[in-house]
Amino acid sequence: MAAGSETKNPLVVKEAKQVMSQWKYEIARELGITPPADGYWGNLTSRDCGAVGGHMVRKMIQMAESQIASKGTWK
Repeated sequence: MAAGSETKNPLVVKEAKQVMSQWKYEIARELGITPPADGYWGNLTSRDCGAVGGHMVRKMIQMAESQIASKGTWK
């Protein structure tokens, strides 16, 4: 995750930090965006960073909807 982003948007499940970071790189590659080797996303365009974040959100919503549908109830 970007430097300082932890304070603005902390993860609800702190143990997910590593997995979320890896997933961000996977999503970037899926979209044809070359992720930064040094971990600093500030040199990428806002459009590219937004595309990665937006795609992550769409996939998280899809996963949540699938989970809710399989349970047949909201908890």
